[in-house]
Amino acid sequence: MDFDLNMLSNLLYAMVRTGTPLLLVALGEMVCEKSGVLNLGQEGMMLMGAVAGFITAYATGNLFIGVLLAMLMGILMSLLFGFIAITLNANQVATGLALTIFGIGLSAFIGASYVGQPIKGFEPINVAGLSDTPIIGKMLFGQDLLVYLSFIIFLGVYWFFRWSRPGLIVKAVGENPHAAEAVGLPVIRTRYLAVMFGGAMAGLAGAYLSLAYTPMWAENMSAGRGWIALALVVFASWQTGRILLGAYLFGLMSILHLVVQGLGFNVSPNLLGSMPYIATIVVLVFLSMNQKRIKLYAPISLGKPFHRSR
Repeated sequence: MDFDLNMLSNLLYAMVRTGTPLLLVALGEMVCEKSGVLNLGQEGMMLMGAVAGFITAYATGNLFIGVLLAMLMGILMSLLFGFIAITLNANQVATGLALTIFGIGLSAFIGASYVGQPIKGFEPINVAGLSDTPIIGKMLFGQDLLVYLSFIIFLGVYWFFRWSRPGLIVKAVGENPHAAEAVGLPVIRTRYLAVMFGGAMAGLAGAYLSLAYTPMWAENMSAGRGWIALALVVFASWQTGRILLGAYLFGLMSILHLVVQGLGFNVSPNLLGSMPYIATIVVLVFLSMNQKRIKLYAPISLGKPFHRSR
């Protein structure tokens, strides 16, 4: 029985760790989409944040500076997207895809000489008296600093949209930017700030991958997490609480193949490793069948360019 409880505790611990980058990227993308902007460049921004954070931490020996530089890189990438998609009113889907391709290629080029270099990443912080709680202790009170930061960011985004006036402004801009402009709301500035927040979260997620989850740099180490996070926002119906549950659900799917193999089931590891991506496809197919649900929760102006009134 003790073995079963320990295995469950370790599984929940790994679920939170694996789901953390998805949670960060999905929260940033949700804020971005709530303002009416669809940014498909999350994968590229994550990789640029990961390589910038790793190189900075490797060069300075300071993980915190690495995290800050990773977030700054994400913001700079998002500003590039914002200038093209918001200021120049280019197609948001095409711009986001181009940003992802650019980020994947540039990160591989910049980090080529750092592949396999060792670094000491963020260590778990055990909260005295709480981390030993059966089952949930290690999951909630035995994580590293960036996981705890993701908890705080989640609560902040939840409060932002539920109780704050700026949150209402973001939603108003996403629903009807022309009406928002008519009543004096800063549509362009709001969208830029939302896009920048999304970039910062993508950069932070990248830093988590290269400085905490697997403290190293490897080409394309995000492994499609940016795309899964995009699907997660739709899966969660643009609701903060559901994003948390969805991120950890996809995180659980990502490590479930290790559990299945540990239990002795003779299943192809390649098939088991593809489970989170299969789950993403199944969820998207299921959601696409219910157009009323999507129209009910999706921001009305999502993906549509905004032209200021003359």
